Amino acid sequence: MAIEEPVASLEPQFSSPDATARSWAEAREQLKRAEVYWLTTVRPGGRPDATPLIAVWLDGALHFCTGPGERKAKNLADNARVVITTGCNALGEGLDLVVEGDAVQVREAALKRLADEYVSKYGEDWRFTVRDGAFLNPEGGKALVYEVRPKTAFGFGKGGPFSQTRWRF
Repeated sequence: MAIEEPVASLEPQFSSPDATARSWAEAREQLKRAEVYWLTTVRPGGRPDATPLIAVWLDGALHFCTGPGERKAKNLADNARVVITTGCNALGEGLDLVVEGDAVQVREAALKRLADEYVSKYGEDWRFTVRDGAFLNPEGGKALVYEVRPKTAFGFGKGGPFSQTRWRF
């Protein structure tokens, strides 16, 4: 599948005078390397629900998994809109990222490749088998797998210079 490069724009009102828009290639590499992400979903009553998780970047999308009975899965059954964030806690350095999109359950051949990506990135503790359109952990617990293709993403460059980049897909 051909993946289009997004249109990048600098938000000057939130950027240093000498800032330039960050490249999507830089953001994409950080999305691949990050170890911890924060997923925000919407509860049935409209309240947000945020939780840390692990994820992998593959074929232009972030992928995460969750048990079918977990709050994340219950929220996604009613509302697929999500925000995923990652970055660092330092104020004077780094690039914080926010990805907005819809979480779509993965039920296809990509599951095997995703299972391999989890082991490659996080090690043997995260080895899944694939059966019946889901991941199974070594104890037999089922995990639904979701992909989030960015619709809009933001990059917050910190330190010399500060910048806010918006990418539209």
